Amino acid sequence: MVITKTESYYLNKNLKLLLMTTGKLITGILAGAAAGAILGILFAPDKGSETRKKISKKGSDLTDAIKNGFTSMSDALSNKYESIKHDTAELLEKGRDKLQSAKDDGKKQPQAL
Repeated sequence: MVITKTESYYLNKNLKLLLMTTGKLITGILAGAAAGAILGILFAPDKGSETRKKISKKGSDLTDAIKNGFTSMSDALSNKYESIKHDTAELLEKGRDKLQSAKDDGKKQPQAL
């Protein structure tokens, strides 16, 4: 099946909307997690060396969380894109079938002058 420019436009529009929404959510979650981790470490009554170790560990944990978040987001976006693409193709096929059926019905009915 060939996708026309109009179909491609709507697929891209839906994907951009999904990317913006998901990106804002992940950014908010990561910012909140980072702020909470930093405040928790700074107010902890530990020695400087222990605090530095905790900061290093939290940094590593945050890096891992970001990587996992982007992997999950990428997978979700890929799945959503494929779903939208499939649904759009089905909808277009149904529309084409209805158009062809209407054309065939128009040819069968005699034209009144």
